[in-house]
Amino acid sequence: MEVIYGLLPGMLILGVLGVAVFIWAVRSGQYDDMDGAASRVLMDDEDEVPEQKQVDNKKDD
Repeated sequence: MEVIYGLLPGMLILGVLGVAVFIWAVRSGQYDDMDGAASRVLMDDEDEVPEQKQVDNKKDD
């Protein structure tokens, strides 16, 4: 029974800390653009296609 006296305040502190971190994340804009990050993963960084080098496969006789 004495364990509950230690665990209960610990759980309450962790719960309040979790809610405080969540509120901080919402206020700082962490959840503003949920679709933008998912779309940016699919986009390429480079718009230009690199030129391919042509290899000469002819043998000298």
